[in-house]
Amino acid sequence: MEDAAAASSAVVVEEERLDVLNKTGQKTGISKPRGEVHRDGDYHRAVHVWIYSESTQELLLQRRADCKDSWPGRWDISSAGHISAGDSSLVSAQRELQEELGISLPKDAFEHIFIYLQECVINDGKFINNEFNDVYLVTTVDPIPLEAFTLQETEVSVVKYISFEEYRSLLVKEDPDYVPYDVDEQYGQLFEIIRRRYTENTVARSLSLQKQLCRYAPVSLDAELKGLSNKDRKTLGLLIKAAKLMDELFYLQVWYSNPALRDWLKERASASELDKLKWMYYSINKSPWSCLDENEAFLTTTDSAIKLLPEATKPVSGWKGLEFKAAFPMLKPPGANFYPPDMDKKEFKLWNDSLTEKEQNDAMGFFTVIKRHSEFSLDSSLPNHAVHGTNHLITAHDLYSVPYSKEYNSFLRKAAELLHEAGDLAGSPSLKRLLHSKADAFLSNDYYESDIAWMELDSKLDVTIGPYETYEDTIFGYKATFEAFIGIRDDKATAQLKLFGDNLQFLEQNLPMDSAYKSKNVNAAPIRVIQLLYNAGDVKGPQTVAFNLPNDERIVNDRGTSMVMLKNVSEAKFKHILQPIADVCISEEQKGLVDFESFFTHTICHECCHGIGPHTITLPDGQKSTVRKELQELHSALEEAKADIVGLWALKFLINQDLLPRSMVKSMYVSFLAGCFRSVRFGLEEAHGKGQALQFNWMYEKEAFILHPDETFSVDFAKVEEAVESLSREILTIQAKGDKEAADLLLQKYCKMTRPLKQALEKLESVQVPVDIYPIFSTVNEIAE
Repeated sequence: MEDAAAASSAVVVEEERLDVLNKTGQKTGISKPRGEVHRDGDYHRAVHVWIYSESTQELLLQRRADCKDSWPGRWDISSAGHISAGDSSLVSAQRELQEELGISLPKDAFEHIFIYLQECVINDGKFINNEFNDVYLVTTVDPIPLEAFTLQETEVSVVKYISFEEYRSLLVKEDPDYVPYDVDEQYGQLFEIIRRRYTENTVARSLSLQKQLCRYAPVSLDAELKGLSNKDRKTLGLLIKAAKLMDELFYLQVWYSNPALRDWLKERASASELDKLKWMYYSINKSPWSCLDENEAFLTTTDSAIKLLPEATKPVSGWKGLEFKAAFPMLKPPGANFYPPDMDKKEFKLWNDSLTEKEQNDAMGFFTVIKRHSEFSLDSSLPNHAVHGTNHLITAHDLYSVPYSKEYNSFLRKAAELLHEAGDLAGSPSLKRLLHSKADAFLSNDYYESDIAWMELDSKLDVTIGPYETYEDTIFGYKATFEAFIGIRDDKATAQLKLFGDNLQFLEQNLPMDSAYKSKNVNAAPIRVIQLLYNAGDVKGPQTVAFNLPNDERIVNDRGTSMVMLKNVSEAKFKHILQPIADVCISEEQKGLVDFESFFTHTICHECCHGIGPHTITLPDGQKSTVRKELQELHSALEEAKADIVGLWALKFLINQDLLPRSMVKSMYVSFLAGCFRSVRFGLEEAHGKGQALQFNWMYEKEAFILHPDETFSVDFAKVEEAVESLSREILTIQAKGDKEAADLLLQKYCKMTRPLKQALEKLESVQVPVDIYPIFSTVNEIAE
């Protein structure tokens, strides 16, 4: 409990400095000596670490040393201390546990459970404590033997275990031997979290998981392999193995303890019906957070892997060592595993501003992770901790970037070997080029040439593999996740779609926005239609029906983009989801207008419209930037909304030019309306769902969508065209200006679960229309074995 009393010493030690915060917990940029902070009542940060034993349901308490200047001699938190100026929360928690109790634990032992604001005055007004405390929970299987601890005498006099319920009752009674905490206020969360986890109703939880699983319709996705040569079939087998490595990478990118959780759940899937359901739903979400429930956790650290760390404490005869649960937070981390979990935007900006232009491009680039020097130093001292070779210079800032090629080297080296082997076998010259260049990119971290090769792919066997989408990074939207899509090209359907790719410049010239923002060099976008055979990596939860890549603005500006349409996925979604939605939510006179052709054609236009509109932009001060960098975490949702609504505008424009049949007009608008309810069901934390809510609520406000007394909806064909154009103009202009404030206001106003949306969703849930599909790849699994 680091509040070092002024102990007599021959050595003068400089007093610890703390960052001064404002009343909302944000750094002011000022730091002061600890004594002055408590004298003046400045807000500052600290960590609380609780150690909980599962088997005995006990918390570890320490008795504060008698020399402490606050609460001397009283029982308190397992371990706690200030976060020194410039230090990070998690590293401080690890260090406090090590210094006070002699316990060395890796970061996956610490679960951040809440932030507690403590405001109190003691010592006759001489000690003012206004403290934001990051509260961590370390869950051990059994109690740690008391003789295993190494206590810091100036901080801790003794430790003991106590039942968490008994401890709570002592706090309620305000027992004078214990440091007071108001358990009816913020700190009650600690006891409520423990109580809820360990008084679980197995039947109720199984029913809840069954209900969540029922939202996905299992669909077998197979494709005809007759057009493939024997070499192509062997190539396919190697590609599936490489794709499975993208899965491994994605699990790690989501959260650092996620791979251990996956392995643990898989091993125990047959132990009980509940364990089977946990594994099934985890397999869909690829994490403990449910995609369709605003990323609410459906598992807790209680469900996680047990790890043994024999050298975490000093040895005790007859004790095998400390066993802890690999932790993950209840709230999905906005930075996934791309940034330190306790990094905020201000810290990143201060560091980024100190870098050279090249270093800034790396920091904000797609293919780097951000780490801490202090975490590396602490991890290096932990027992059984492997340290990877990277130079760690002592700098004024704690953050540094690591390229994917180093961070994920063990996986990417294996994937590169498989792709080179597949490239040697491939019969198609363009496929051969793609596989070899992508293998090289995995190890060089330069994806430019491999993405050009992907755009120029002309092969019956169609492959997309590598880091592309940035949805997981909800702090900035900078970092790309690994994914793979393997399919068989549908030559007939591909030939029919040339019209869309060839008219992108024509569409750009006529976009509903100021001509000053329009690009004069939009490249034709190749479009490939495939029958999906296998996908892996970032393909969790709701399945994509198409994608437009690459996202790298350099390539978009130089060469444009390319689109891949997954026709068998689109057909499955229309049959299992969109048609049943139309039957429930669309008015009797219009439901017959919902058809697959309109649904699929709008999907094509959606992907085309990712390639037009603002990408590289000029800011008001004349500086060049990109929409992604300026809008940061808001970019994904607004870009999805843009592609959707501008895609609808583009369809009508092409119809007006007699490039598409006029018979599509009504069906495309009504099919779009039905599609709104499909996408919003993905949740308002997900980019597509958020973008769809924006569109629906805008259209409803403009009276283009009408709600009838029987709770069905229809399109007002006299008003819909103007509403589509006005929203297209609004979004395109915000993007062109890089106006994050305007983007935030637009999303705040319209990304809401309004009454009409809620009525529709409740109706769909009552008749149990699936929210999405869960693909089963039986044919390919046989090939891979």
